[in-house]
Amino acid sequence: MGELMKVLVQRVISSEVKVDGKIVGQSGPGLLLFVGFTETDTSKEIDYMVDKVINLRIFDDEIGVMNRSLLDINGSILSISQFTLYADASKGRRPSYIKALNGKKATILYDEFNNKLKNTGIPTETGIFGADMKVSLTNDGPVTIMLEK
Repeated sequence: MGELMKVLVQRVISSEVKVDGKIVGQSGPGLLLFVGFTETDTSKEIDYMVDKVINLRIFDDEIGVMNRSLLDINGSILSISQFTLYADASKGRRPSYIKALNGKKATILYDEFNNKLKNTGIPTETGIFGADMKVSLTNDGPVTIMLEK
């Protein structure tokens, strides 16, 4: 079995990303996504992930049970490209990122992923692909889930 597309999902009260000290993306209550791609990823994996992310029932209902989705709460998304999700630290002390998709191909898939999220009607902001980003968040719960497809 090969590598899979990865999305690390964090339920947040708020999140923001800065590049050169300037806020370039933010979200209110909703999800902070760290998104990584590998060589075998296609539109099929992206479609699966978009559906999974927007329908994942990880928000509390009126009795405190995680039973609501991002759509149910009218939440927003901050999506951050994250090749380090593919770090392989099994040998030595310096992780290898050989399984992460290269920048040009990954940028195309990342843009497709974010455009498909926006097309669902969910407010979606992003960082800047390949930039030195500073991400701040208030994790809610905390709730952190790794999705792979």
